[in-house]
Amino acid sequence: MVGTEGTVAVMGAGAWGTALAKVLADAGSEVRLWARRPDIAAQINDTRHNPAYLPGFAVPDAVRATSDPAEALDGLTTVVLAVPAQTMRANLQAWTPHLTDSATLVSVAKGIELGTLMRMSQVIAAVTGFDPGQVAVVSGPNLAAEIAAGQPAATVVACTDSGRAVALQRMLNTGYFRPYTNADVIGTEIGGACKNVIALACGMAAGVGLGENTAAAIITRGLAEIIRLGVALGAKGATLAGLAGVGDLVATCTSPHSRNRSFGERLGRGEEMPPVPGSTGLSSTTDGHVVEGVTSCQSVLALASSYDVEMPLTDAVHRVCHKGSSVSEAVALLLGRRTKPE
Repeated sequence: MVGTEGTVAVMGAGAWGTALAKVLADAGSEVRLWARRPDIAAQINDTRHNPAYLPGFAVPDAVRATSDPAEALDGLTTVVLAVPAQTMRANLQAWTPHLTDSATLVSVAKGIELGTLMRMSQVIAAVTGFDPGQVAVVSGPNLAAEIAAGQPAATVVACTDSGRAVALQRMLNTGYFRPYTNADVIGTEIGGACKNVIALACGMAAGVGLGENTAAAIITRGLAEIIRLGVALGAKGATLAGLAGVGDLVATCTSPHSRNRSFGERLGRGEEMPPVPGSTGLSSTTDGHVVEGVTSCQSVLALASSYDVEMPLTDAVHRVCHKGSSVSEAVALLLGRRTKPE
């Protein structure tokens, strides 16, 4: 269609979707940014800011927001899917009639779907009927506020179709954002889904007053859990030792900008776990942002169990978030496990 070459759709105007829209615009693309709420779309277009999800950062003029998915998707061949993991299926069911058959679909959601235990790329292929080679994943140590500020960062673009991966790499490459390509979609997705759970554990430990030794132990043993699960699913260990694994894990476990770590810290300080709506599997911080790890600990633990993979830290987080255990009880349970070789 006329006027669509060099234009990308970003479906989701949360913090990460808005930050990625800025990256794409800075790299030279026109961007259609879909926002679920019409007032958010209007605010972005009128003020060039998204104060609800990414306050303090200007949205480039090359980004135009809309709350109409058909308008956002019309004729475009690159579509970035930036909605929460547990809403991906429902959104895609509504959006699929508007997708171009040859489009590259890019998941930036980090999670495992409840019930089906499918990774996001699997959900996307199943709902749309697209070939798995048309589905790419972008994941790494990518805190939205830092990237919106233009601070140097790197990410992984994973796709089994190397041509699509390289095309996306070029579209995302800026002076401050450096993408690397990878064919290991499984490892890239498992790293992104599991790190939110370990970040909750790090936050909980900080909340009860534990220090850096504890944090280092949680991150290291958390990585061991992630690698065990990833390898069981067919991922490459090198992927999980890279940006999409240890890189994302460190950033999410240590940064005050990490919603999962901050939420865990609040739980560690004694705040009650808010109810998790059963229809969406989402839990939110007080500012309305989704904390994916609260749901992911359920689906990750179930996936690990189906492959007979032991994930004690994930189990501890699950006990706190869904079984009524206190953080202190979860810590005691972890420390009481039998000793074994590393």
